[in-house]
Amino acid sequence: MSGGGSRLALALGGRLEPRPRAARSPGRLAARVLPPLAFGVFVLGAWQLYVALSGVGAEVLPSPVEVGRALVRDRSVLVSAAGTTLAEILLGYAIAIVVGVGLATLVSSSKLVARAIYPWLVATQLVPIPAFAVIVVVWTGFDIGSKVIVIALVTFFPIAVNTIDGLRATEPELVGLLRTLGASRREIFRVARFPVALPYLFSGLRVSAAFAVIGAVFAEWVGSSSGLGYLVLTYGNQTETADVFAVVVVLALIGIGLFAAVGVAERVVAPWWRAGDGG
Repeated sequence: MSGGGSRLALALGGRLEPRPRAARSPGRLAARVLPPLAFGVFVLGAWQLYVALSGVGAEVLPSPVEVGRALVRDRSVLVSAAGTTLAEILLGYAIAIVVGVGLATLVSSSKLVARAIYPWLVATQLVPIPAFAVIVVVWTGFDIGSKVIVIALVTFFPIAVNTIDGLRATEPELVGLLRTLGASRREIFRVARFPVALPYLFSGLRVSAAFAVIGAVFAEWVGSSSGLGYLVLTYGNQTETADVFAVVVVLALIGIGLFAAVGVAERVVAPWWRAGDGG
């Protein structure tokens, strides 16, 4: 059975002979962890060396040591701001998932609906984020709602487009067979279309995880008195460059954590996909 066929069989509830999973030995774990860790150490070392030898001012480019000191010094402020930004991201991201999957299902329901709606989906991404964020703030004020709306708008598009592609990727022969057997459109969606679309959906979720952090920062730049984006503006205006880098590190950690959470969810929700890949 081919790779695509095996995934399809697994998605439809078929079973393949279980393959024993190799134990994750210390050697394999080291092979996965050490290369990125070594590269990170190399970058930090080169950065520290450049700052020391070039004599560049800390207000222009702080050293990693100075950034680390800022992380420790501002930890209470950073944790509080991170909580605010993370709440905005999670709410906006959740709304984006609901809207993105819903629109993808609607667009995939018929060619006429696709022609009517799909161009408008693309049009929503042609408006610059800062400009739209200003409009949203004017409409809704400076509370968390404006940030959530901006984040949802930024993140729903990759989810919708990837899910649409996934719903269209279902083999026509399979759909025809299910119709011959008397399956309704809802049953075809549940049994065939949605399982096949799941890997595409998670690809969109991974892309949106990065966009969610970017959208949160833009939204807080436009109008906010809290959050990590607000701290970037505040520290930047005070030329506290090391503190700005510290905020960027926290934002990066949030993005990495969200990206990793999507990967874990994929392994739980669609284990058959990873089994088909041999991963």
